[in-house]
Amino acid sequence: MARDWCATPEGTERYAQRLGEAAASGHFRRRHGLHVSSIGLGTAAGQADDRTDERYRGALARAFELGANVFDSAINYRYQRSERAVGAALAQLFKSGRARRDEVIVATKGGCFPFDEDPLRLADDWVTENVVNKGLARPEEIVGGGHCISPPFLEDQLSASLANLGLGCVDIYYVHNPENQLEAVTVEDFNKRMRAAFELLERAADDGRIRLYGTATWNGYRRSPGERGYLSLAEMVARAREVGGEGHRFRVIQLPLNLAMPEAVTLPNQTVDGEAMSVLSAAALLDITVMCSASIRQGQLARYLPPVVAELFGGLSTDAQRAIQFVRSTQGVTTALVGMSDPTHVEEDLSVVKVPPASLEDSFGTDDGAGETET
Repeated sequence: MARDWCATPEGTERYAQRLGEAAASGHFRRRHGLHVSSIGLGTAAGQADDRTDERYRGALARAFELGANVFDSAINYRYQRSERAVGAALAQLFKSGRARRDEVIVATKGGCFPFDEDPLRLADDWVTENVVNKGLARPEEIVGGGHCISPPFLEDQLSASLANLGLGCVDIYYVHNPENQLEAVTVEDFNKRMRAAFELLERAADDGRIRLYGTATWNGYRRSPGERGYLSLAEMVARAREVGGEGHRFRVIQLPLNLAMPEAVTLPNQTVDGEAMSVLSAAALLDITVMCSASIRQGQLARYLPPVVAELFGGLSTDAQRAIQFVRSTQGVTTALVGMSDPTHVEEDLSVVKVPPASLEDSFGTDDGAGETET
């Protein structure tokens, strides 16, 4: 792999050192050799239009200046436009010399159909033309008319994402919402499909097109065993070990965590070595990095939080900042992802970078998870 194709330990450390005192202690966490910012920029929300593209480009550049080096997207976000906006923003940063590729951690996802840039196009027509007729998947491999994880389809989507982003490698590639498959197939068949997907992603890692891979979910890791769509993290890791051995590259998961959706901390729905525990605890034991989405729950937690939250999270001036502080301070969380397409929101949200993560007592009984740990 060409070293300038992806984030590197040297590059991310250079970035963290360049931030210097502008980033408080504990903002950068060392995971799998990289210095990873505790706040990252998400790109799911917004209209599929030129104005939103322009706003994301500006937001990403400003976020990088203020201390975020994690940028998260997916091929289906805004009909591929989010990936392209991220790619355009990064290209400008690289061209101007304000950033280097090895300083930036880029994540994207495949599995949900992107449906081009035309929201009015009939989904069935798109699937027939772009998936079935191209031999990327058989009809029975497509779930709910909009989800597929067949290896040929994921290969096609990875190639498209690299082109959209203008990159030779993405640092994290997620299988997007794999729990959707459990709506249509047995657990046994699901495990076979995940194993085949992981085989493809291990090859992509060998080829240098991805650095690490994982699963990005909404409900899968937040459900109880026995519920439809429940995902076992230990089983996911077992599938990765089957195809990649102990050196497998399944090393990252993404799931929601916020003040209103605390299941990643409070629900003991995972089992590791016979012991029930939360998904965050399981991830720590299994050497899995956790990125948390919906940190301010699509803006719903950006205002009107109870006064006790302000009391617990001192040094911050807005509810959005306090909601972000809760997530980034929770033990086991590496990065709190926040959707930011407005430069004003970037300024507000990234002000948290200047404040150390909250202590055990301040974060509702969780540990701070903020020290630089190497795995």
